[in-house]
Amino acid sequence: MIVSVNPATEEVLATFDELNPQQVEDVIASAHLAWKSWSRTLLSERGRTMHRVASYLRENKPRYSRLITLEMGKPLAEAEGEIEKCAWACDFFADNAERFLTPERVKSNATESYVAFEPLGVLLAIMPWNFPFWQVFRFAAPAIMAGNTALLKHASNVPQCSLAIEEAFREGGLPAGAFRSLLVRGAAVDAIIADPRVKAVSLTGSSATGAHVASLAGRSLKKSVLELGGSDPFIVLADADLTAAVAKAVRSRFQNVGQSCIAAKRFIVVQEVAGEFERLFAGEVSALKVGDPLDRGTQIGPMARGDLRDALEEQVRLSVQQGAKALVGAERISGPGYFYQPTVLTNLSPQMPVCAEETFGPVAAVIQVKDANEAIEVANNTPFGLGANLWTRDLDTARNLARRIEAGSVFINGMVASDPRLPFGGVKQSGYGRELSEFGIREFVNIQTVWIGPAQAAQTPTPQAE
Repeated sequence: MIVSVNPATEEVLATFDELNPQQVEDVIASAHLAWKSWSRTLLSERGRTMHRVASYLRENKPRYSRLITLEMGKPLAEAEGEIEKCAWACDFFADNAERFLTPERVKSNATESYVAFEPLGVLLAIMPWNFPFWQVFRFAAPAIMAGNTALLKHASNVPQCSLAIEEAFREGGLPAGAFRSLLVRGAAVDAIIADPRVKAVSLTGSSATGAHVASLAGRSLKKSVLELGGSDPFIVLADADLTAAVAKAVRSRFQNVGQSCIAAKRFIVVQEVAGEFERLFAGEVSALKVGDPLDRGTQIGPMARGDLRDALEEQVRLSVQQGAKALVGAERISGPGYFYQPTVLTNLSPQMPVCAEETFGPVAAVIQVKDANEAIEVANNTPFGLGANLWTRDLDTARNLARRIEAGSVFINGMVASDPRLPFGGVKQSGYGRELSEFGIREFVNIQTVWIGPAQAAQTPTPQAE
């Protein structure tokens, strides 16, 4: 049984029977059959379909955003933004896929040679609950526009979102079977990855789950793209605009109740301005409104599950036990729902859990350093490498420091965010491969060389004048 629970009230919203093996087989077969026709559909027609999906998302934004809020606790205004972002991705790839996938001519000894980008087939997406629509569309919009079909194994606590996404693709005009939701537990994934009709897998989740899925895919010699955890640094140098930096720091750490892989988690501030940063930051965080996520004034809703709150609470408890000081918060909120106070910790050392581990909730760790060089050293002192924020008015310095940061994205004087126009992904234990942009749409295609003879005679290079 798969159960949907409202994290703000702990009320059971819905229950679903898991698919049995024969039902899973039928779903995979339908996706494989759909691929045979969808892969031959003109890109222009695929684009028209994807635009219709975008329109359907926007038409149903009130219903879908409310569903996100009820099922995983995201504040309603943020949920509405998530739906709009999904529609943007659909429109973006509908408009740009043909440019990204046009065969590229290459000069060789052939009469003609070029590189083509052909769809692989059925893809499996294993997706998390924290952005229950966006994480899926970030994968699906480019993959489907490339001519693939998709199976979705969503997180078990958001089954209604999973079915709603399938509805959006179906009602938007995608052929039957081209996008299917699999309501199964994680244990069923091994056999799905091994199925010869499934050609590749994309996962967003923890590093441990990513390692397991990568090993399964590797055993079957299948492509995988992994977007895993993060402990993103937010570096503030002495010449930074502190007012702007603090405003973005609050949003980057506490949007989605801090439950984001690319949320800033470690705030690395040079000593010269650390006191003022802490004062401003703690003041803004203490003013955040905690409450019912359906209330438009709420900025901090519940965490998505009780076990997640328990884990975060333990990380904070151990860090405080080791000497960390709480400027704000550091306690769960009593009553129904999985609420935890927005928290700012300081007086930290690298071995404390809030520094050494990924914190997936409304907890910010402020670390003082003496200068920019130490800031980079501390920023890179993590097994993760997803995103990084860097604040300074000296852009030449910023560009040089960015090259030293071990992360898939570096945002200078801004907040790390995913954008359909830019590649997204990480290094180290944050995974490999890229989503979005031209790079993302080419992850799940056969990069095919086509050589047309007869071969041409080799040309002798013309001697260059001295």
